[in-house]
Amino acid sequence: MSANHIVVGVDGSEQSKGALRWASFMAEVTASAIEAVAVWHVAPVWEGAGWTAMAPDWDPSADAEKMLAATVDEVFGADRPAGLTTVVKSGSAAKVLVEASGDARMLIVGSRGIGGFAGLRLGSVSAACTAHACCPVLVIHANTPPPPEPGPSALPGASQGDDAGTTGRRRWTK
Repeated sequence: MSANHIVVGVDGSEQSKGALRWASFMAEVTASAIEAVAVWHVAPVWEGAGWTAMAPDWDPSADAEKMLAATVDEVFGADRPAGLTTVVKSGSAAKVLVEASGDARMLIVGSRGIGGFAGLRLGSVSAACTAHACCPVLVIHANTPPPPEPGPSALPGASQGDDAGTTGRRRWTK
C-alpha cells in the first residue's frame, strides 16, 4: 500500500465498528484508501497435565475473515467506501498494527479498556499502538461520538453559509 491509506484495526467490538466509521470519514476528507485489518493469534493453554493445542479442524484465519466481513457489512452495508481493502493476518495484534502503520497516513483502533485497573482507559493493543506506531493514531472509545457527515461542511470553518456548524450525522447501518 502507499502512504495514502488509513489502517484500521477490526476485532468485531463496538469500538472497532466506531473505528471503521471514523476511518471512512478520515479517508474521505484526506482522499485516502482504507485498509481494514483483523489479526488472529492462538495462544496455547495450560490444562494441568500439559499444553493444549487448538482443535485440528479449527481454522482461526477463516473465522477472522468471517468476523471481518461481517463487521464491515454491519457498518457499511452495501455502501462500502471506495478503496476499502480487508486483510487478515496472524500474530500479535499490536505488533501487526504497528507494522502496518509504517507506511500509513493514520492508524485507527478501538479501545476496549478491559484492563484490571479502574483508571486504565486504553486497552493493551491501543496503548501499544499509540506508543509505537509510525503515524498518527486515533483511539476510539465506547463513548466516542460518530464522525460528522462527510463533505465540505464537516471541516471547521469550511462553510460560511446559513448551514455553518449544523453538520448532520451519517446514518450508519446497525
